[in-house]
Amino acid sequence: MKTEKNRKGRNVWVLLILPPIVFLILLVGASLYFGVVTQGDADAIAEAVPRSIPVILLLVQIVLLVMLLVVLRVERLKFADIGWQLQEGQKLWVEILIGSGMGTALGALYPYVLAPLVEMLQRVAGDYVPPGEIIPTLGGYLVPFFVANVVLAPFVEESIYRGYAITRLRERYGKGLGILITCIFFGLLHWAGGFWYMVLTGGFLGAILAGLFVWRRNIVVPFALHLVLNILEFVFVLQGV
Repeated sequence: MKTEKNRKGRNVWVLLILPPIVFLILLVGASLYFGVVTQGDADAIAEAVPRSIPVILLLVQIVLLVMLLVVLRVERLKFADIGWQLQEGQKLWVEILIGSGMGTALGALYPYVLAPLVEMLQRVAGDYVPPGEIIPTLGGYLVPFFVANVVLAPFVEESIYRGYAITRLRERYGKGLGILITCIFFGLLHWAGGFWYMVLTGGFLGAILAGLFVWRRNIVVPFALHLVLNILEFVFVLQGV
C-alpha cells in the first residue's frame, strides 16, 4: 500500500515538473535547428524561433497528452476519476454556462486590463522578455496554434493541473497547499511569456480555475472557462495577423 502511494506521489510530480522542461527542450531544439539552417545567422534565428512558437506549443500539448494518458493507464484511472463526471444533481448546461460566462468576462478583461497591467509591470519592475510581448506570434502557423491553444490546451491542462494534480496533492498535503502547488507549476508552464505572465497565469488564472474545480467538484466548469478564454485569445491574435 505504501509503495502504491509513493508511486502515485511520484507520478503527480512528474506531470508537474516535466511540462516546462519539455517546453524548454523543444525551444532549445528549435534554436539549434534554425542555427543549422541559417548557418548561425543570429538575426535569422531570432526571427525564426518566435515564429515557430505555435508549432512548439502544439508539440508540448501532444507530449503532455501522452504523459497524462500513460499516468492514467499506469494508475488504472479513467477520466471520470479525475473530474470529468458531474456530481449528482448537476446539469451539464449549467456547468458550461458558469464556466463560459466567467471565461467571457476574463477574455474581455485580458486585452484591456490584464495584458496592459502585465506590460506595465514589465516596464516598471523589469522582466526577462521585452514589455508587451506576451501574445504569441502566429507567423504562418494558424492551424497549429488553433489546435494547440484551443483544441488541446483546455482539455489537457485542466485534466493535469486541476483534475489529476489537485486530487493527488490534496490527499498528501491538504487542499490549500495542493492548490498552491498546482498554481505554481501551471504558471511555470507559461514561462516563455515572462515572469509577470507566469504570475498572471499561475497566481491569478490558475487560482480561479482551481477554485472552480474545488467548488463544483468537476472539470467541466474550469474547462469551459479555459476553452472560451483561449478562443477569445485566438481571436485577438488573429486581429494582429
